[in-house]
Amino acid sequence: MYKLTVFIPDSALESVKAALFAAGAGSIGNYEQCCWQVQGMGQFMPTAGSNPHIGAQDTLEQVNEWRIEMVVKKSIIQEVIDALKQAHPYETPAYDVIEVLDF
Repeated sequence: MYKLTVFIPDSALESVKAALFAAGAGSIGNYEQCCWQVQGMGQFMPTAGSNPHIGAQDTLEQVNEWRIEMVVKKSIIQEVIDALKQAHPYETPAYDVIEVLDF
């Protein structure tokens, strides 16, 4: 089992979550579409060669984003990451995948 953490702008929150759930993320026992979310402020500066969804090259941007965490079965992690990259509006979405041990 893995825990996926991803940062999503307000405007894409529900569509990205829906894509992740459709790919099988967020299932715990007899429950589906499980996640934890909190709003915060993301910061980035697009550099030369970037194609930013929000902002302009060489300009520091601060954006309201949501930190979403959900579990993902090991057998489908690649499909979930593919769905994330397809659905997320950012050119390079920020995400982490951490192994979760169940003892």
